[in-house]
Amino acid sequence: MSEEIVIVTGGSRGIGASVCRKLAANGRKVLVNFAQNSGAADELVVEIRAAGGAAVAIQGDVGNEADVLNLFAEADRLGTLTGLVNNAGVLDVAQRVDEMSLERLNRIFSVNVLGSILCAREAVRRMSTRHGGKGGTIVNLGSASSKLGSPNQYVDYAASKGAIDTMTVGLALEVAQEGIRVNAVRPGIIDTEIHASGGAPDRVAELQSKLPMKRAGSADEVADAILWLMSDQASYTTGAILDVSGGRAILP
Repeated sequence: MSEEIVIVTGGSRGIGASVCRKLAANGRKVLVNFAQNSGAADELVVEIRAAGGAAVAIQGDVGNEADVLNLFAEADRLGTLTGLVNNAGVLDVAQRVDEMSLERLNRIFSVNVLGSILCAREAVRRMSTRHGGKGGTIVNLGSASSKLGSPNQYVDYAASKGAIDTMTVGLALEVAQEGIRVNAVRPGIIDTEIHASGGAPDRVAELQSKLPMKRAGSADEVADAILWLMSDQASYTTGAILDVSGGRAILP
């Protein structure tokens, strides 16, 4: 019997790494996708295997179609794809829209939107009963910023995550009769390295006193929501967008 595989894009750090650990602990074989940091991905694979889990690290930029095709071809070689977590995402330094370059916008939308759709396309081609598959689950990573807009900071990132919201709902309806459930989680302020990559390493410390729960969330808290959406406990849940934001996304 072919081994079941779950792909986690951007899986070497932060929320993605937490998802990989938890999936592996639940008996799933995890394909840990990473764009550049091979050291972090390799360390995670060693950690998962030491704990008795199964994992493989695969390099690939999801904004590049050739890399996406290679990623899924590797999954085919290793087993049968049953899940995709569209976690890979990037943001840039805080800027107003009137300061943003086309290069910046292309990078944000190439990874965050096009990459997620390309990965979803390849997953559907393998998991859909229409294509001879046995079904599966897709969870997309959105952001509370899609509701808040991120003015004067990351309007482009927020807009890209708004596209993820729309894609989640549309794709869920498209494949609802084909054995695939598609959902999303919308994190708020989570204590991960993404803030440093956006030029604001102290953002969590600066904002947590203003958050409804007076603290940031953890990668594990987001990962737990993702695992529930991928589990049989969520068997009647599709097209859902679950806020994991400590109440931030409902502020006026």
